[in-house]
Amino acid sequence: MSQAPLLLLPGLTCDQAVWADQIAALSATAACLVPAYGELDSLPAMAQAVLREAPPRFALAGHSMGGRVALEVMRAQPQRVTRLALLDTGWQARPIGEVGDEEARRRQRLLDIAHSNGMRAMGREWLIGMVHPERLQDQALIEAILAMIERCSAPAFAGQIRALLNRPDASDVLSTIACPTLLLCGREDAWSPLARHEAMAGLIAGSRLEVIERSGHMSTMERPVDVSAALKRWLAE
Repeated sequence: MSQAPLLLLPGLTCDQAVWADQIAALSATAACLVPAYGELDSLPAMAQAVLREAPPRFALAGHSMGGRVALEVMRAQPQRVTRLALLDTGWQARPIGEVGDEEARRRQRLLDIAHSNGMRAMGREWLIGMVHPERLQDQALIEAILAMIERCSAPAFAGQIRALLNRPDASDVLSTIACPTLLLCGREDAWSPLARHEAMAGLIAGSRLEVIERSGHMSTMERPVDVSAALKRWLAE
């Protein structure tokens, strides 16, 4: 069982709350730390900020954008990472052409809403398609996510949008990962789909894929018990 501290990297507009249930479940196994990115606007810069504050050796888990930051940590200083978990995330750069242009338009629309109507209003738009459809009426879950989004400032959100639109391709990183690696994805994740995680599993030697049933993109909050159990198994490998 790992005794190294566990760094839990949050995704777009997220903070420690996205990992709250995992922290409670895993605190007896490892000291859990959740870095913040401030208003940084590139994934490599976020990774360097994480590394400056991190202990010498650590286990590393990243959700969504946090998974991409984790891959930049692996690019920069893989020798410090004892094991890696990538949740509901991806590794490729924004596509060139219409597909990439459409992504930029969607993200810009959300940013425009944040600037004009506030982060909470943006969150209401963003949540559609981000959680499992049957959870959209779960008031406690939705309020927890919206409250977290509202704590993120519009300038921080804008920086994260720029970071994602200019994200580096991490294909070269995946082939070099040698530590125990878990890939985890909500079965109904429409933003970072299961097929993407299956492809990542094929590119990371010895990695293991776990699917969280009846979950969308926000798996750590939608199905916290299942996600925590998967992370416990990963830490015990």
